[in-house]
Amino acid sequence: MSKMLLDKFLSRGVSRGQLGVVFADGSVKTYGSPADGFPEIVIRFADDRVPRDVFMDPRLGAAEAFMDGRLIIEDGDIMGLVTLLRANDRWERGDDNLRPSFAKRLINQASFAAERINNAVRSKDNVAHHYDIGNDFYALMLDEEHWQYSCAYWPRDDMTLGEAQTAKLAHIAAKLAIKPGQKVLDIGCGWGGMAIFLARHYDVHVTGITLSEEQIALAKERVRKAGVADKVTIELVDYRDFAKAGRKFDRIVSVGMFEHVGQPQFETFFEACAKLLSEDGVMLLHTIGRLGLPGTTDAFTRKYIFPGGYIPALSETVEASEKFRLIASDVETLRLHYGKTLRCWYANCLANKDAIVAMYDERFFRMWTFYLAGAATVFEYGSMCNYQIQYLRDRHAVPINRDYIAAEEKRLLGA
Repeated sequence: MSKMLLDKFLSRGVSRGQLGVVFADGSVKTYGSPADGFPEIVIRFADDRVPRDVFMDPRLGAAEAFMDGRLIIEDGDIMGLVTLLRANDRWERGDDNLRPSFAKRLINQASFAAERINNAVRSKDNVAHHYDIGNDFYALMLDEEHWQYSCAYWPRDDMTLGEAQTAKLAHIAAKLAIKPGQKVLDIGCGWGGMAIFLARHYDVHVTGITLSEEQIALAKERVRKAGVADKVTIELVDYRDFAKAGRKFDRIVSVGMFEHVGQPQFETFFEACAKLLSEDGVMLLHTIGRLGLPGTTDAFTRKYIFPGGYIPALSETVEASEKFRLIASDVETLRLHYGKTLRCWYANCLANKDAIVAMYDERFFRMWTFYLAGAATVFEYGSMCNYQIQYLRDRHAVPINRDYIAAEEKRLLGA
């Protein structure tokens, strides 16, 4: 029965490009037909349970079968397989051919609802689950220049990953409209890349906060090596506790952190930011976003990658922030930039496979590359994007046209 259901599922889901499937009983079926720009992939199922698992939940079922060596890619790679499936199920078309079964969707929604509470203790555990897996691992995947584990910015297709991350930092810095002598807060500072960049290019003091013990140790070391230890302070603290101290900042930046806040804490986050921001302050929020309506986090991502994470829709983000008189003064949607970034990280992981397997094991490597492939293609064909939202407390805080952004970006990049 499960084989028949999967056959109907793939017949409906793959029309352009070609997917060859070798079932555990030795039978072979081909779906779709060759098409320009679409991969041709051959996979093999090692046991009869794989069709059921994939049909019930294509993302989690396929991921766990691939991780366990039960779904084997004979021709192509996991990026090609996920690209083939997603390219045939583009979000813009609205077909939803590759959604989990109805029963699985109900289970996922119920589980997601139960996990929504993201208090300070759970937040630290959730951050540690992902970011404390080891700095040595991230060194193999990220750009050497800035250690940016967030969407790069690609003004040109021929840029290196490091150049694109530099362009991202300049793009954000320009939107902050920084003035000499100001105090800047970086919420979720990672390994200190943004703080170092701002300290190098401006006469400011930057305070970075994070919940990752692995990140803070290396961030402090990188700040010292960059020669900006007198201008940058890194603290291990939750943003909610930090906001209670009554400190004020002229500029606030947060890159790739809002995704970890959790939907029930959106208002708490923006209330904290409003308390921390000075009367004429400027804030720049850079976050993964959801196109269209609010949704839920899929079971694979919750279980293996970002427990407690939630990708916000633009509507619910702005709705939460406007309750605290934060003016959304500039909103930019980065549609394809993260897909390009993730493909670079994927290539780096493939190039360093032996080292990653030696650190962990083959199952971890397969899990991580599945995550990167799924993430890249959801930005290329699915429902994800990146939002950069500039917030003001005072409508007069920045010029009334956007020319200042381009001018400052050009200056920072020396163009």
